[in-house]
Amino acid sequence: MDAERLQSVPLFSDLTRRQLEQIAQWMDEVDLPAGKELLGRGSFAYEFVIIESGSASVSIEDRHVNDLGAGDFFGEIALLERPRRTASVQTTSPMHAFVINGANFRAMVREFPQIAGKVRAAVAERLGRAE
Repeated sequence: MDAERLQSVPLFSDLTRRQLEQIAQWMDEVDLPAGKELLGRGSFAYEFVIIESGSASVSIEDRHVNDLGAGDFFGEIALLERPRRTASVQTTSPMHAFVINGANFRAMVREFPQIAGKVRAAVAERLGRAE
């Protein structure tokens, strides 16, 4: 994973090159086809995903609640707040994404308070919309 590519992700905009290099070591990259279910509501959480390119749709039960695109992320709620996924996410176009496993995600949030603040703000906003 190339740390320079992470600079364009809004979640990481406040980080130094060295910090980006640390996070890059924790990440994998994946290419996904359109129409792939990435997370299923009610399933256990194992990863956090950041979209580099492509798009996805978020739904709760059969109700569409959000569209995601480049720079957006998902998977944080179940890793931080709830034992299971609160929504389903499906790609709506081919997608290239950065993926970080749950243990490394929690380390990232613990070690980088500027990321923790952004992630926790997203959790609060998303849980407010979901309930």
